[in-house]
Amino acid sequence: MEKLENIQLDKQSDEYLYIQLYKKIKQLLLEGNIEPHSKLPTIRHLAKQLDVNNVTIVNTYNLLEQKGYVYKKVGSGTFVQDILNKNRSLAFRDDDGSSTKEENNIINFVSTAPTEDLFPIEDIKIAINQVLDRDKGMAFTYQESQGYYPLRNSIKNYLSEYGISTSEDNIQIISGAQQGIDILSKALIDYGDIVFTENPTYSGAIAVFKSRSARVIEINLEEDGLDIRDLENKLRSFRPKFIYVMPIFQNPTGYSYSVNKKYQLLELASKYDFYIIEDDFLSDLSFNNDDNQTLKSLDKDDRVIYLKSFSKIAMPGLRLAFMVIPRAIYNEVLSAKHISDISTSGLIQRSFDVYLSSGKWKKNLEYISVEYMNRFTVMVESVKEYMPKDIKYILPKGGLNFWFSLPDGYSSNELYKKCLQNNLSIAPGSAFNVNQTDNEHFRLSVASLDCDEIRLGINKLSKIIEEFLEEYKRIRPSVEMYNTFI
Repeated sequence: MEKLENIQLDKQSDEYLYIQLYKKIKQLLLEGNIEPHSKLPTIRHLAKQLDVNNVTIVNTYNLLEQKGYVYKKVGSGTFVQDILNKNRSLAFRDDDGSSTKEENNIINFVSTAPTEDLFPIEDIKIAINQVLDRDKGMAFTYQESQGYYPLRNSIKNYLSEYGISTSEDNIQIISGAQQGIDILSKALIDYGDIVFTENPTYSGAIAVFKSRSARVIEINLEEDGLDIRDLENKLRSFRPKFIYVMPIFQNPTGYSYSVNKKYQLLELASKYDFYIIEDDFLSDLSFNNDDNQTLKSLDKDDRVIYLKSFSKIAMPGLRLAFMVIPRAIYNEVLSAKHISDISTSGLIQRSFDVYLSSGKWKKNLEYISVEYMNRFTVMVESVKEYMPKDIKYILPKGGLNFWFSLPDGYSSNELYKKCLQNNLSIAPGSAFNVNQTDNEHFRLSVASLDCDEIRLGINKLSKIIEEFLEEYKRIRPSVEMYNTFI
């Protein structure tokens, strides 16, 4: 495929080659320069043409698949999705901060990536230089697959402040939380195995579980956590390998589990013999919530696999996260990590160890928390002031995500399209369920917007919604009449 083979990569850039390649291929796809359902070059062929190693192409294709731009056929290769003719855009699936819409003036309530002004550039620069001066060429060698030992020790100490007691041997360093979900899926899921998730939940996790040919069963989510009755009813019929949850400021809803439901979930995990993957997405950003205990801190039976990213809040390009894994699955996880990418960047691990152990991470987190609290506060005030009364919502006590509902029977996919036409982007609820079915829900994130943009955006969105509700009301009688005959 000539267009791919002519791509130029900057090997002197600080940006990973696979990220560069992902962005260039993505652009070709969005511009319609590659025919839908056409087969991409083999990993070996494209690696040879671009003069990169095979792992770069593997990582690129995996990321494209996770984002929904390509699909894989076992034994046949990787193929291009027909993204331009889908009934909805993929913009809301991009949590890397990019958007499929090119207008610079779009108000982006979709992205969960932080703004660049929050990046601790100088501190990271100092840490990298310190590592280079101290370790010389050793900084560029492969680390053991489990991760750089001093960093695992620093993480152990860091976790103790959050009530999580573990050892370095139970900590696995990974290249971002998304890789963690993928590694756990490789380690634990066989063809046809059952996985439970919250409903709604993070679209990237759904994509990974489906890619492993798992059967994904959704458990209803309530304001204070999982619907325990729904969970236990399904446990009587199904035996999941694990359940994937975000108990604190859940994505997309912003809901947090009550202490009672945390304990109930742990009890059921022991009773029915399954693991819990706890994705600690945003527990650091607790503004009005005194109870942000993790499940892992309450776990007495080693049932919880704790997953946390350092890059999500402050430095998305760092691609650094970790897992605390039960000893019973240690070998399987380590093997899956090695197969994925051998090891996470040694330079990044060593530099972040300096940054974390020096206390600068905590200092920067305090600064970020203040900035995000300001955005959170403005969002709450704006929602209360501008949001039409027909829109239902429950305000979270922290985090970055807000969950809204149109009146019953209204389409958030259609609202999403109308918003895009007006240079405003929201994430429709269809992005967060297994079958991607349209519904009345939508998510707004304040991660990538400043306070002025948030207030302006909510004011603008409210006017769009009012107009949308009036337009939709006019067509609903015909829709309802049609539905009575089918």
